[in-house]
Amino acid sequence: MNHDSPDARAAALDLLQGVIRRKQALDQQMTGGAFAALDPRGRAFAHNLVATTLRRLGQIDALIASCLEKPLPANARTAQDILRLGAAQLLFTGTADHAAVDTAVDLARARGQGRLAKLVNAVLRRLQREGGDALTGQDAARLNTPDWLWQAWEAAYGADICRAIAESHLSPAPLDITVKNDAAGWAERLGGTALSDRSLRLTDAAPVPELPGFAEGAWWVQDRAAALPVRLLGDVAGLSVLDLCAAPGGKTAQLAAAGARVTALDRSEKRLETLARNLDRLELQVETVAADALSWDAPTRFDAILLDAPCSATGTIRRHPDLPHLKRPEDTAKLADLQDRLLARAAGWARPGGVLVFATCSLQPEEGPERIRAFLSRQTDFKTEPATTGESGVTPDMLSPEGWLRTLPCMAAEIGGMDGFFAAVLRRIA
Repeated sequence: MNHDSPDARAAALDLLQGVIRRKQALDQQMTGGAFAALDPRGRAFAHNLVATTLRRLGQIDALIASCLEKPLPANARTAQDILRLGAAQLLFTGTADHAAVDTAVDLARARGQGRLAKLVNAVLRRLQREGGDALTGQDAARLNTPDWLWQAWEAAYGADICRAIAESHLSPAPLDITVKNDAAGWAERLGGTALSDRSLRLTDAAPVPELPGFAEGAWWVQDRAAALPVRLLGDVAGLSVLDLCAAPGGKTAQLAAAGARVTALDRSEKRLETLARNLDRLELQVETVAADALSWDAPTRFDAILLDAPCSATGTIRRHPDLPHLKRPEDTAKLADLQDRLLARAAGWARPGGVLVFATCSLQPEEGPERIRAFLSRQTDFKTEPATTGESGVTPDMLSPEGWLRTLPCMAAEIGGMDGFFAAVLRRIA
């Protein structure tokens, strides 16, 4: 089967409509249906097409609108989504023009949009002629960022950094891995770059399971920024560590590889099974607990606790371009309430003198510094400690005045950026 066959485009349409029309996460849709039936190259084509369309949707919709005398009717949503995929191919993925146009028209007919096939053809032919020039006049960063996110980031970080964050979302994230040891040696073997003593960045990587070292468990996939919260705990060798909301297990692996005695808790049994498989491959031992942290009773107090809390995940948009199309402003308030409750539970399980690291992969202040300030105003038996720079991979530009970790997608942009993370170190007063 041709990798960019009608089947691959039909699967791409299903995925796009799953995100935009049914508010389903892209990753969750990729385990079944027409997408799973494609060959590996077909899956790669369909995924890249949908991810690119979502990443550039604001630009694409503005261009399509400029080609229409009046907006498409409500019953033409499928035709609209076919146009979006066609425009992404013409302008962003390097697909041959005739293939992008012809297959879009065929797909419109196959999906009961035959009456609009001429319109689909006309709009795409016009974009084929004029789209390149029109692109140069667009403000890509602003068009592809929902208003509520742009306004929140501008208020939190200022206009320049807000724009830099939005610009970083126009490119997919590179592949970062965390190695058990010998970062320099693995960098050489994999053709990557060492980012710290344990993190490597790979460019032009083969599919992950085919890379040297994967099968034998020498490393695992983990963004450079996602590796930092565990390092804020310091030397955990021999310590009892509770990893809350642990799946899929990148931070769990870090803790175990560093010699901690780890209890990994997650409410999802299915996600814990994935975690267990990952740790089996890595030959790392941890205790797993399937439970809701809000109702679980810890059998003991711990030397260290990592709470990587559920959040809006707006720091990972480079990796998950569906997020801006799934999240709503009101989600942040609900998640902030959950984060407060999880923090209160976790605090009770830290031994006196023990350390608690709170982390989220969110850019929203309500899911970071505001949660820590609220926590410290309630929990007088805790104090905050500044994170330290140096071997941990934390650089001075990643620290707030309070000493809290704040990474942004636009940091180290010259080598491909990183995920947006917040983390703070909290010490229980002995």
